[in-house]
Amino acid sequence: MPSRTLLVTGSAGLIGSEVVSELSSDFDLVYGIDNNLRKVFFGSEGDTSWRCFELEQTISNYRHRDLDIRDREAMLTLVEQIRPTHIVHCAAQPSHDLAARMPFDDFDVNALGTLHILEGARRFCPEAIIVHLSTNKVYGDGPNRIRLREAATRWEYDDPSYARGIPETFSIDLSLHSLFGASKVAADILVQEYGRYFGMRTCCLRGGCLTGPNHAGVELHGFLSYLVKANVEGRKYTVFGYKGKQVRDNIHSYDVSQFIRQFFAAPRVAEVYNIGGGFENSVSILEAFEKLSALTGRVMHWEYSDQARIGDHICYYSDLSKMQEHYPAWRITRSLDDTLGEIVDRWKSHTTKFM
Repeated sequence: MPSRTLLVTGSAGLIGSEVVSELSSDFDLVYGIDNNLRKVFFGSEGDTSWRCFELEQTISNYRHRDLDIRDREAMLTLVEQIRPTHIVHCAAQPSHDLAARMPFDDFDVNALGTLHILEGARRFCPEAIIVHLSTNKVYGDGPNRIRLREAATRWEYDDPSYARGIPETFSIDLSLHSLFGASKVAADILVQEYGRYFGMRTCCLRGGCLTGPNHAGVELHGFLSYLVKANVEGRKYTVFGYKGKQVRDNIHSYDVSQFIRQFFAAPRVAEVYNIGGGFENSVSILEAFEKLSALTGRVMHWEYSDQARIGDHICYYSDLSKMQEHYPAWRITRSLDDTLGEIVDRWKSHTTKFM
């Protein structure tokens, strides 16, 4: 039987490390690429070296490579050497705000890095199945044009066409994306184009809030993780605009990894899916405060800024209909409350400030 080799970029990050942990038993070898750029982007709080160490200690068939996704020759050489049968591309610069401060780094990581992976695969392993972690920010602020209804603790879609959330047919054009969203659009379109133009089996997963206990959440990225961290450590949390009623759907990293397993088993060409928790696992910031305080017994200390983040969604949750139609064996297994509880337990065990 031919050898099965998995390549994971951003392998120490939330989704990358979950994929390594959960899918490693499906492969003969797993290679991970991660040079801890998250620490460069976000400082010591974004450091993922601890997660890399865990993987090396616990996954026997894992091989780590400290490579920069922006290094074309290094990336092409690695793909040529290992010729992976499966690729999960998670490496990214994930912050709106940082993208505006460092546009070249943002584009080089998100767009150029994706091109390196795709072209390496086309040249050396064109039969590889490729899953790319995209983002719902490819839709820009277009969802904000949907008619909304203001409830006591959240904004809701007031258009029955979006009762189940945002579908993959929603336009990505004529909207404000932020530079981060623009670089991720470039990557998203490249992944689709390598599928359609070259007939490669590629998939874009347009994520909402991907979360879980292994997320190194910081203020600029990692909504639930950072929210829990702020509460547990007694930090003041800043709410940016929309009265704190902005809504996000949250999906546990485990459920993301299980969908990737399903796609690997029955791959498609140039496919796109919105992946998130869906309406059932959506929550506003105000609602998250209440849920969190009930778990920790701590009141959330927060302040309000009228200035919403540029291009930020007022209300967003994913319509999972297409995913569930194509892969009926896949479903959400971790509820929002389950996920929040896991994150709370993780932060309690990693801080001395919780008494």
